[in-house]
Amino acid sequence: MKFFIDTANLDQIREAQDLGVLDGVTTNPSLMAKEGITGRENILKHYVDICNIVDGDVSAEVIATDFEGIIKEGKELAALHEQIVVKVPMIKEGVKAIKYFADNGIKTNCTLVFSAGQALLAAKAGATYVSPFIGRLDDISTDGLNLIAEIRLIYDNYGFDTQILAASVRHTMHVLECAKIGSDVMTGPLSSIEGLLKHPLTDIGLEKFLADYRKGN
Repeated sequence: MKFFIDTANLDQIREAQDLGVLDGVTTNPSLMAKEGITGRENILKHYVDICNIVDGDVSAEVIATDFEGIIKEGKELAALHEQIVVKVPMIKEGVKAIKYFADNGIKTNCTLVFSAGQALLAAKAGATYVSPFIGRLDDISTDGLNLIAEIRLIYDNYGFDTQILAASVRHTMHVLECAKIGSDVMTGPLSSIEGLLKHPLTDIGLEKFLADYRKGN
């Protein structure tokens, strides 16, 4: 399972990279704005800065919703760095664009996916990644993890190469459940990854080891 971090914060990306388990980054205009990154030139530069920190794929989102606009923006983003994956919304024009990008060797991440049918279309079009938003489904009393299971079944049935990227991951249990179901990738805040480190018995055991060591010295 690949671990992506969902942020535009360079310090958090460095921290995750230093942990040694980071496989990539996802971000979006909202996360950019949260870090005070505005204006097209600044946003594009920030994508490159992220690519220079991590070794894996970095999803960069298009703003356009028309086919020509998505293609133009996507090409511009893909040209920034070889690690860039063009993030395209799950809309009709987006599916067309995903097919175009797939035919031209540009990696894509189909975002804002909320149903198995949408995920099936994205895979048929040749998306590199599909991003079901499990946390947002949970917010409206729908089982987001069940969607991951449905997509996994469909993709396995037909041997699709599209990777399931569980997005809108909120906490550590989301990470563990996605791993059990077979999600290829998860993306979430740094806290959802660091939470995997924690267990009270580890803390108790370490403290006892240290206390015993101190007694003998």
